[in-house]
Amino acid sequence: MLFTLPVCILFLAASRQFGALRDALARPRSLAILAASGLMIGGNWLIYIWAVSKGHFFAASLGYYINPLANVLLGTVFLSERLRRLQWLAVALAALGVSLLAWDARDMLWISLTLAASFAIYGLVRKLVPVGPLPGLTIEALVLLLPALALVHWYWISPTGTAMGRNALDSTVLGLSGLVTAVPLLLFAGAARRMDYSTLGFVQYLSPTIVFLLGLFVFHEPLKPVQLLCFVTIWIAAGLFTWDLLARRRQA
Repeated sequence: MLFTLPVCILFLAASRQFGALRDALARPRSLAILAASGLMIGGNWLIYIWAVSKGHFFAASLGYYINPLANVLLGTVFLSERLRRLQWLAVALAALGVSLLAWDARDMLWISLTLAASFAIYGLVRKLVPVGPLPGLTIEALVLLLPALALVHWYWISPTGTAMGRNALDSTVLGLSGLVTAVPLLLFAGAARRMDYSTLGFVQYLSPTIVFLLGLFVFHEPLKPVQLLCFVTIWIAAGLFTWDLLARRRQA
C-alpha cells in the first residue's frame, strides 16, 4: 500500500484527474463506500499474501476459482443480469469442479471462501459506486495508508524486521509492488464498470490458473488427481462460457 499510493498520485497527475478525486472526497456517501471497499481489498490481500507465504498456493488458487461463481450470484441477484442456457451449463460445470477441489482442500477452505467473498463484494462495490477507477483506487489506498504504516512500524521495531533495505534486489522488487498492485486494480475497476459482472467473473479464471501453474511448476506443490480433475472441469466450463459469448457477438 505504501508504494501503491505514490503510483496513484503520479497517474492522477499524468491524467489530470485531481478534480475527480476532489469531487469524490467531497461526497460522503461515495467516500464511505470506497472506505469499505478499501478495507475489503486490504483484507483480501492480507489473507492472500499470508496463504502464499505459508505455501497454500492451491487454497489461494481455489479462492479465485470460487470467485467467478460468486460474481455470477451477485450479478444475478443485485444487477438483474441474465445468463443464457449454455452459460448456466458452464456455471454448473465450474461449480462441480470447485466442489471437488473444495472437498479435497476442506482444511484450508476458510482461506478460499474468504478470498472469494471479499473480492466478489469488492468488485460489486466498484461497479456500483459512481467514481472513476483511478480516483477510487487512490481513496482506497488513502484509507489503508495508516493501517499499512502501523503494520510496517510494528515489524520494523520487532526482531523480525522488514525486507526493505536488506539488499538492492528486495528493495527494488518491493518498490515495484506498487505498480504491480495499482495497474491490475485500475484495469479491473474499469472493466467492472463496463462489462456484465458475470462475464467479468469468467474472465477472472485466468488469474487463479496462473497461481495454480506457479504452485505446480515454480514452487513444486504436490498435485493430487482430484485437483487435476477439478481444474480440467473448470476450464471446460470457461471454454463453454467463452464460446457462448463469441457466438452471441457474431449474431449481434
